[in-house]
Amino acid sequence: MITLDTERASRAPNLPDQAQLERWVCAAIGARRKEAEVSLLIVDEAQGQALNRDYRGKDYPTNVLSFPADLPPELNLPLLGDLVVCAPVVAREATEQGKSETAHWAHMLVHGTLHLLGYDHIEDADADAMEALETEILLDLGFPAPYADRE
Repeated sequence: MITLDTERASRAPNLPDQAQLERWVCAAIGARRKEAEVSLLIVDEAQGQALNRDYRGKDYPTNVLSFPADLPPELNLPLLGDLVVCAPVVAREATEQGKSETAHWAHMLVHGTLHLLGYDHIEDADADAMEALETEILLDLGFPAPYADRE
């Protein structure tokens, strides 16, 4: 069973509903885990900037932050970790990239969840693999390829 605990600390309009959020997180987890717990915090820019500054040393709001659970394996708990999504940044990026807000929200939840699962994009080969997986998941969900503008 996959559980998504969501807290909405944003006043942004047009936020996805819980069913959408769960669908996107579940799609990213897929068959990779039978059980998983994810916490999601949806924030506005001030809180998003503070978290990005405090945890990544970057003093600006970003679209999604992922905080994988760092539990000893012997605990054997399904906790994957925490996601923080900055709603105004997602809305702004969607407009800038010519995407629907819903498609960009789905991409951010898939992207962040894959980080919780251990995927990364620091090295080019890892980025290529992660982007290919994101694209596959989003296409399966009925969204356009998220990196099509690069091709």
